[in-house]
Amino acid sequence: MPESGMFLTIPTILTWTRIVAIPLVVGVFYLGWPVQQANLLATCLFVVFALTDWLDGYLARRLNQSSSFGAFLDPVADKFLVCASLLVLVHLKRADVFVALIIIGREIAISALREWMAQIGAAKSVAVHMLGKLKTVVQMVAIPFLLFDGVLLGFIDTGLWGTWLIWAAAVLTVWSMVYYLQKALPEIRAKVK
Repeated sequence: MPESGMFLTIPTILTWTRIVAIPLVVGVFYLGWPVQQANLLATCLFVVFALTDWLDGYLARRLNQSSSFGAFLDPVADKFLVCASLLVLVHLKRADVFVALIIIGREIAISALREWMAQIGAAKSVAVHMLGKLKTVVQMVAIPFLLFDGVLLGFIDTGLWGTWLIWAAAVLTVWSMVYYLQKALPEIRAKVK
């Protein structure tokens, strides 16, 4: 597809909605609503907007509307939504600041690494790996659990499960970062020599 039309494709618009969602998810907690209502609305908003991540990729392939801009914007939108949600959860004392620092720090470090590897012509060495995808899935389950912070279906303590899952995501975050750094190191050494 011509790059001139890349800003207004259906997949790209869906990706933009994840960025637009950030003030909505954050703002819910500043409306003065009862906590349970705010929790439920923030959770629903996060889940709906997180699902657009799958949907925009599916539609880009199905409608043949893939673009380099969409490929750039998609992970940026994901990172913005996750990082903003983590900061809200830290503020609400539902997530440990150490977990947020690990996850946000990793996102910044790996984004910078990918940018550098692209500049030296070695982007394939840090292509998305299954470990990174698993980390993302665990995060995307942990965050709505922590936003909901209640009992689901009469027996699932989402606060407890969310806490375990967000720590698991932090471990996977470090593991995947080490993996990407190991993959990049030979390329970096070759370019530095």
